[in-house]
Amino acid sequence: MGKTRRRQSHPEHSRKSSDTHNISSENPRNVIKEWSQSLVVAGILFLFIRSFVLQTFVITSGSMEETLLVGDFLVANRAAVGTRIPGTEIRIPGYSSIRRGDVLVFDPPHEPDLKLVKRLIGMPGDTLSMRESVLTINGETQFEEYVRNLDPDSDEYHPWMAWQLDHLANSTERMSYSPTRDNWGPLVIPPDHYFMLGDNRHSSLDSRYWGLLERWRFEGRAAVLYFSYNRDSFRPFPWIREIRWERTFSLVQ
Repeated sequence: MGKTRRRQSHPEHSRKSSDTHNISSENPRNVIKEWSQSLVVAGILFLFIRSFVLQTFVITSGSMEETLLVGDFLVANRAAVGTRIPGTEIRIPGYSSIRRGDVLVFDPPHEPDLKLVKRLIGMPGDTLSMRESVLTINGETQFEEYVRNLDPDSDEYHPWMAWQLDHLANSTERMSYSPTRDNWGPLVIPPDHYFMLGDNRHSSLDSRYWGLLERWRFEGRAAVLYFSYNRDSFRPFPWIREIRWERTFSLVQ
């Protein structure tokens, strides 16, 4: 009589089949969870970097020509000068001190929602003056290679300049003081305040007009241009056809 052998399943084979079934059934949920976690982490890192490390800006005016041109895309180093924690008055200190000659991004006092880029000229305790567009700091005439003076004939008084009366040096007669764009001072910069000028001196709305800056207003030090194109071009698609390759990835001096 023929005998039949009962086939027994191998325990290891059964366990592998079960594990494979479990993995395939749980895989979609795991993928969604992992992607969600990755997006949350990436978002937090982006906000952290933008708030405390680096921020990008686009130059839309010619007040800093030729250092910065209209159509330059700028990266500012926020960690260098320190920044405020959003929504608070707490300020995280920077890893370096600001220096005369730095090109800085800041919140101007006359426009709370505006960001400007100018060059730091006057430090606390400095005495500044200008005669016929020539700048003097602490009695020393400055030879500024980066400065442009293209419109010397339109020098005139502006009513915003009245703030300068409160910071005149003692040797200056207040009653006869009438500052203009190219002739003003001497002004004494008080503690924790700074004086900013645009490199294009005849086309810059800067500290000569809206006054001094407090230290907390600085947002970052201009570091590098990561893109640039001729924004004033009339050619179609200037961001493609009018790229300034020689300025791309150049350092801001």
